Amino acid sequence: MPLLTTAARSRLSRLLNWGRTRFSSPGRTQSAWARPARIFVALFLIADLAGTGLLLLPISHTEGEGLTFIEALFTATSALCVCGLAIIGIGTDLSVFGELVVMALIQIGGIGIMTLASVLGAVVVRRFGLRMQLSVQAETRSMAVGDVRGMVTRIVTMSVVCEAVIAAVLLPRFWAHYDMGFLGALYTAAFHSVSAFNNAGLALYDDSLMRYADDAMVLLPLAVATVIGGLGFPVLLEIRRHMGATRAWSLHTKITVTTSALLIAGGALAVTVLEWSNPGTLGPMSIGDKLVNGVFHGIMPRSGGFNSVDVGAMDESTLLVTIMLMFVGGGSGGTAGGIKVATLAVLFLVVWAEIRGHAGVHVFDRRLSPGVIRQALSLTFLSMTVVVGSTVVLLVGTTFSLVEVLFEVVSATGVSGLSTGITPDLPPMAQGLLVLLMLAGRIGPVTFASALALREHTRRYDLAEARPIIG
Repeated sequence: MPLLTTAARSRLSRLLNWGRTRFSSPGRTQSAWARPARIFVALFLIADLAGTGLLLLPISHTEGEGLTFIEALFTATSALCVCGLAIIGIGTDLSVFGELVVMALIQIGGIGIMTLASVLGAVVVRRFGLRMQLSVQAETRSMAVGDVRGMVTRIVTMSVVCEAVIAAVLLPRFWAHYDMGFLGALYTAAFHSVSAFNNAGLALYDDSLMRYADDAMVLLPLAVATVIGGLGFPVLLEIRRHMGATRAWSLHTKITVTTSALLIAGGALAVTVLEWSNPGTLGPMSIGDKLVNGVFHGIMPRSGGFNSVDVGAMDESTLLVTIMLMFVGGGSGGTAGGIKVATLAVLFLVVWAEIRGHAGVHVFDRRLSPGVIRQALSLTFLSMTVVVGSTVVLLVGTTFSLVEVLFEVVSATGVSGLSTGITPDLPPMAQGLLVLLMLAGRIGPVTFASALALREHTRRYDLAEARPIIG
C-alpha cells in the first residue's frame, strides 16, 4: 500500500513547486532580503525625528531662547549617528533632561537601533522572529542568522559593562581632583564614558576635552574606551570567546585588529611629530603631555570625535592626516564610521598582490573572494564621490577654505565628529547637508554593504574577455 495517496502526492507536489517559485525567484529573494535594510532605515529615521522632537521641548534646554528646528535636528542626528559634530553647547544650551536625551540617542545609535528593537520585541511579545534576526544580522554584520539571538544579549551586556568600567575609572578622578560633588562627578563620568565607548565624541563642555589636556587620567581611559568600541562588536565578541588564542580568530578579526593597531600607531606618531612645536597645540606642553595628547589625537580621528587641543590651530599637514584617518574610520559592525579598516586592508592587499604579480589576493593563509574585493572598491568609490560632491557644494555656498570644508565633510561622512570650529558658523543649508551626510555615513554602509552581498547572483552565460589599457 503506498504511503501517500495520489491526491496527497499531487498536493505535496504543488506545495513544493510553490515553495521553489516563492523562494528561488531572484526578484522574490531580493525583495525578501531587502526588508531588513528598509526596516533599519525606517526605525533609524523615526528615532531621529523623535529625538528632534524631544530636544525642541522647553524642558530640554536652559532658560532663554529655545532651539531652532535645525539645531535640534542637527544635535539629535549627531548623537544618534554617534558623530559628535555640534552647533550648540551640549552643557550650556541643554538642560539635564536634554543632555539625557542626547545620551540616550548616543546609546541607541551605538548599540544599534535594530538590536534595541529586537530586545524590546523579545520582551513584549516573547518572540525573536526570523525577520528581526535578519534585520539585526544586517546591522551587526554577524556571520550567520543563527548566532543573532545570543549576540543581541552579548552586545548589550558588553556595552553596558564597558561603559560602567570606564565610568568607574573616571569617577574618582572627577570627584577628587575637580570641583564636583559625587553626583556631578558620577554624571560627568557616565556621560563621557557612554560617548567615548560609542565613538560619539560629544562632551558636556564647549571646548570638548581641552580643559583636561594635562590630565592623562581622564584622556587615556576615554581613548581606551574609544578603541574598544571602534573595533566592532563581531571582533569584540570573538576576542572574548577566544581570549589568548589568536590562531582561532577569524580572518575578519585578524585583519581588523592588525590594521587598527597600525593606524593607531601611525596616527599617533604623525600627530605627535607634526604638532610637536606648534604653539597653538602641543608646543607649550611638557614632554609627557605632548606624548599623551599626540596618542589621544592619533586615536580620535577614527570616529572618536573628542579633542584635547584646538583642531583649528593644527598645521595643514596634520589636518590632512586627520582627514585620511577619519575617512577610514573603525571596525565593521560597531560604533565607528568611515569605510572601515577591513575595507582599507582589502584595498592595500589588492594593490600589494598586483605589485607582486599574484593572480589572487592572500592574507593570513586565506584567499580573498572576488566579491569582497568588488564590494571594497565599490564602497570606497561611492564614499569618495559623496565626499567630493559635498565638498564642492559647500565651497560654492560658503566662504571657508578647501581644507576647512573638506575636514567637516569627511568628519560628517565618517561620523568622526572632529571639527576645525566652522560648523556653528555654517549657514542652515550647509548644516542641513551635514545632517544628510551624517545619516548617509551611519546608515549607508550598513544598507549598501547588505545590498551588495544580497544582490549577488550567477550569470547563466559569460562574455568574451577583453583588457582595456590601464595606466
